[in-house]
Amino acid sequence: MTQPDVNVIHNIGYRHYDGPRLGRAYARRSLFSQSLRGAYGLGRSAKSKVLPFILLAVMCLPAGIIVATAVTLKSEKLPVEYTEYALLLQAVIGLYIAAQAPQSVSRDLRFKTVPLYFSRPIETVDYVLAKFAAMASALFLLTAAPVLILYVGALLAKLDFVEQTKGVAQGLVSVALLSLLFAGIGLVIAALTPRRGFGVAAIIAVLTISYGAVSAVQAIAFGQGSTDAISWLGLFSPITLVDGVQTAFLGATSQFPGQYGPDAATGAVYLLVLLGLIAGSYGLLMRRYRKAGL
Repeated sequence: MTQPDVNVIHNIGYRHYDGPRLGRAYARRSLFSQSLRGAYGLGRSAKSKVLPFILLAVMCLPAGIIVATAVTLKSEKLPVEYTEYALLLQAVIGLYIAAQAPQSVSRDLRFKTVPLYFSRPIETVDYVLAKFAAMASALFLLTAAPVLILYVGALLAKLDFVEQTKGVAQGLVSVALLSLLFAGIGLVIAALTPRRGFGVAAIIAVLTISYGAVSAVQAIAFGQGSTDAISWLGLFSPITLVDGVQTAFLGATSQFPGQYGPDAATGAVYLLVLLGLIAGSYGLLMRRYRKAGL
C-alpha cells in the first residue's frame, strides 16, 4: 500500500493583507484612545464604569452645591478658590488614580500582551507616551470638570468676569500639573507589578503616607515656631508639592499650617522638583517597558 506524501503544502485560504498601512501614528492614537476610554470603563462592561463615574460625580457634586448656593444667595465671591478645590478633594483623586492606573497597565503585564504590542509598528516610546497621555488626560477630565462648573456658576452669579476668568485659568494650570504628576507616579507604581490589587494598595499607601507624614511634621514645625521649615517640608509629598507651586506662581492661598507657603525663590525649587518627578516617571516607564517588551 502506498503511503500518502506528507511533504505537501496545503492551500487553506490565507491571503495577504492588501489594505492601507496606517503606521505608528495611527497605532499610537488608537492606543491613547483605547486607554482613555478604558479609564472610564467605556467599551467595557457596566461594572467597569461604576467606580470611575461615581468618583467623577463625587468630584462634581460639591461644585454644583457651591454654585447653587452662590447663585441663590447672590454671593460676592465663591467660598472656594479654583486652585483650592482639587486639594480639598485629593482623597477622591487618589482613589481614582489608585483604581485606574493598574487597570491601564497591569493587565498587559499580567497576560503578557506587551510583546504583542511591540510586534506592531509601535515602539516602547509610543506605548509609554500613549499610556501616560491617556492617564493624565483622564485625571485632567476628573479635576477640570468641577473647576469649570465653578466658573460657569460664578458667571451665572454675575461675579467679575475678568477676575473669574483669571482664576479659572490658574485653576486649570494647577490641575494640569497635578494630573501629569499623579499619572506619572501612579503608572510607575502600577507597572512594577502585574497584580492589580498590589498596585492599588501601593498607590494608596504612597499618596496617603507621604501626605500624612508631611502634614504631621509641618504641624509639629508650626507648633514649635519653625515656620521656615514648613515650606521646605512640602517638597516630600505630591499633593503638597502641587500646593507649593500654585502658591508661589498661581496666586493660590497655601494650605500649609499658618499658610506658610513657599515664596518665589522656594517655589522655583518646587517647580523644578515637580517637573523632575514628571520627567523621571516617564524615564522609569521607558526603562520598565524596554525590559517588559522583551
